[in-house]
Amino acid sequence: MPERSESATGQLKQIIEAALLAAGEPLNPAQLAALFSDEERPPADQISRALEELREDCAGRGVELQQVASGFRYQVRQGLQPWITRLWEERPQRYSRAMLETLALIAYRQPITRGEIESVRGVSLSSNIIRTLQEREWIRVVGHRDVPGKPALFGTTRTFLDYFNLQSLDELPTLAEIKDMDTLEPELDLEQATPAFRADEAEAAGDGAEDPDAGGPESAEAER
Repeated sequence: MPERSESATGQLKQIIEAALLAAGEPLNPAQLAALFSDEERPPADQISRALEELREDCAGRGVELQQVASGFRYQVRQGLQPWITRLWEERPQRYSRAMLETLALIAYRQPITRGEIESVRGVSLSSNIIRTLQEREWIRVVGHRDVPGKPALFGTTRTFLDYFNLQSLDELPTLAEIKDMDTLEPELDLEQATPAFRADEAEAAGDGAEDPDAGGPESAEAER
């Protein structure tokens, strides 16, 4: 198949760029290819090349083209977040230690039951924490343990990967790199991971902060 003309290549980039900006969520190459009719659809390698060129076009700009688990998206560069978050009156609250420990245990030891989380942490787990993580679509029930009571097994979601700019769980920092739960939040950039993070998310971010197990001295380290 002959190479597309320079004008056709430029139009392809414009279409992909416009689609990514309009979608409001990541798009994968198959979704981008579906934008075209059968007669005009470019080969997969040309879509990949256009994405790479768009990524290069962002060099030195305030936005970047980021690949996450669900596909590609435009987002504010991470280093600019301190200024961008000032667009909103309220500052997002930091996540409670209890929520971080719970999320870390699910991410690193999935599938895992609530009882197993409580066993590792050494304290009971607030239902508010599980509910908040599910409402944010960071975790989901992936099955049930084949023991009496059939407890639910929790695992992370594609939304979890997208939020933290991960393509797969393999990109998570190793437990050896996480010496303390206090270092987990900067590693995952929980406070301002995406440009879509708004002040109205603060309520979910702080959920569980008043729970008695939210980071007291009796809390176990997630990597224990």
